[in-house]
Amino acid sequence: MGGSALPAAAGRPRPTSAAAAQRASAMSGWWPLLAITVLAAVLRLSTLGLQSFWYDEAFTPVHVLRAGLGATLHNVVHTENTPPLWYVLEWAVSRVLGTGVIALRLLSALAGIATVPVAWAIGCEFQGPPTRRAAIVAAALVASSPLLVWYSQEARAYGLFVLTASLALLCFVRALREPTGRRLAAFALTASLALLTHYFAVFLLVPMALWLVGSAAPKGSRGKLAPQERTANPKKDLPRVLCAVALPVLVGMALIPLILAQGAHGTQWIGESALASRLEAIPQYYLTGYTGAALGHGVELLVLLVILAGFGYGLWSTLTPREERGALIVLTVAGAGVLIPVVLAVLGADYLAPRNLVAAMAPVSALLAIVIAAQRTGRVGMGLATLLVLTLLALTIDVNLSPRLQRGDWAGVATVLRAAQPDHVITTVELGAAPLEYYLPPLRNLARGSSVTVTEVDETGYAPLRKSASRPPAPGFRLSERRNIHGLIVYRFTSSAPVTISEEVLREHVITIAQHPEVLVRASSTGKTI
Repeated sequence: MGGSALPAAAGRPRPTSAAAAQRASAMSGWWPLLAITVLAAVLRLSTLGLQSFWYDEAFTPVHVLRAGLGATLHNVVHTENTPPLWYVLEWAVSRVLGTGVIALRLLSALAGIATVPVAWAIGCEFQGPPTRRAAIVAAALVASSPLLVWYSQEARAYGLFVLTASLALLCFVRALREPTGRRLAAFALTASLALLTHYFAVFLLVPMALWLVGSAAPKGSRGKLAPQERTANPKKDLPRVLCAVALPVLVGMALIPLILAQGAHGTQWIGESALASRLEAIPQYYLTGYTGAALGHGVELLVLLVILAGFGYGLWSTLTPREERGALIVLTVAGAGVLIPVVLAVLGADYLAPRNLVAAMAPVSALLAIVIAAQRTGRVGMGLATLLVLTLLALTIDVNLSPRLQRGDWAGVATVLRAAQPDHVITTVELGAAPLEYYLPPLRNLARGSSVTVTEVDETGYAPLRKSASRPPAPGFRLSERRNIHGLIVYRFTSSAPVTISEEVLREHVITIAQHPEVLVRASSTGKTI
């Protein structure tokens, strides 16, 4: 009896040692996600306040956010063309942190960082453990994408749109594999949140909903499912799926009155731009980011060649059945998210702004990760994936360091204008109005048909300039200064004595060739009707 106790005692440390080794192995498997998430946070947070607000961002604190939530929602209805979720959250943030640049961009930055582990989870769904190749690459692509970093640093709804659409994609994939009540409820909730964030979410959600319904049908596609994707109780699947799909449908229907009330505010610029140029910008956005055009087609071609090399090698190496199905799923979702708006634009319902397609980057990233980092591609596949991530990372860093690739420096323009004489008037293009109102309060638009008496006229804009840009706006003025602030231009005209000048003359003298000139004066200035 005493002898038998010795082996038992000696064996006690072994489970503890094995458990410790298992925990260490699990930790070592998660460190890439931690490292990639930290990288995403550094890229988004370290330069969050570096760039100025541009028009859309400044419009939010100037014309939308108010002290009361009711007044804010009223402005959303009458000045915006986006669902209310982001504005409600931004209103809450502004009540706590204020309306500074970093405060208003923080929500987008946090959403962008949170999208990285979601992309990781999506990648895990299409490659069984212990392989995490697709998860690592999907997370790294989301973390380093110039397009996603850009919208993670913008005080608008796009960063939250990408996060909610990515969550809906993840919940859809999990519910497709195992349509339990909990998983279907998660899909219904995240799909609804995506719709409440951006109307273009519907184009991503339609194929998800159809696929879920089709997979739950008693016949047809069920027989094509992989064994791990078949459910234990098929008779209960379809009613549960229909209930899950019904919630985002109801949310979408509830948004229709808001859509009609908003009446597509601020979308007139879309139709003013040729459809062909917007179609050309879509792949450009995905390859090199929002300001990638300034880099030239050579850089776009470089990124495209890396993608084609990795994609071609992945297909040549042959995907596993699970990877093949995963690639088909995300390709369908991404394709619908891009192609449906394109078709609608061609048919006349033209709201095709490339930025509205930003959430399709989530399934696109998943597609690239699944194919390039497929299990059978080995080290070559991971090498090509690493090259792609490093290329995107270099582009992102270039944007963060190069003013020519950044948003217009309206804060710099405001710094120059602060040295203006008290009795001055500012002319600008429409895109400069809200930023200047934000950085130089209190400004207001000079009423139509009125005039103002000033000794200084400051004209702001950007190329292309009018041929008459350097000419004085009225007799008595002379050009005293010309400044170029990272591509934004300020012409300062001064007069030795006050001159009365009409709003119509000022509006016609905006230095930029633009269709929507603005005339701004201090709120304390009094313009008289002429």
